[in-house]
Amino acid sequence: MPTVLRIDGYRFVIYVFDHEPAHVHVKGATGEAIFLLNCPAGTPTLRKNFGFNLPELTRIRRKVQDNLSLLCSAWKDIHEA
Repeated sequence: MPTVLRIDGYRFVIYVFDHEPAHVHVKGATGEAIFLLNCPAGTPTLRKNFGFNLPELTRIRRKVQDNLSLLCSAWKDIHEA
């Protein structure tokens, strides 16, 4: 499970043998959330949340959006290799 990014205590993980559509698992001290990336230029959408509160989810979603190009590229590199 490659960690493709670390920001502010969050790990952004893309599993090697994971299913489509492109998505990222965000792990932090209080939970885990899964965001669909909607590559290449879509708005990330929350798929599942396990423990994060709404303000924290909003911050995480912003971090996913700010790094969308990198995350989409990582998804492609991991799954099309």
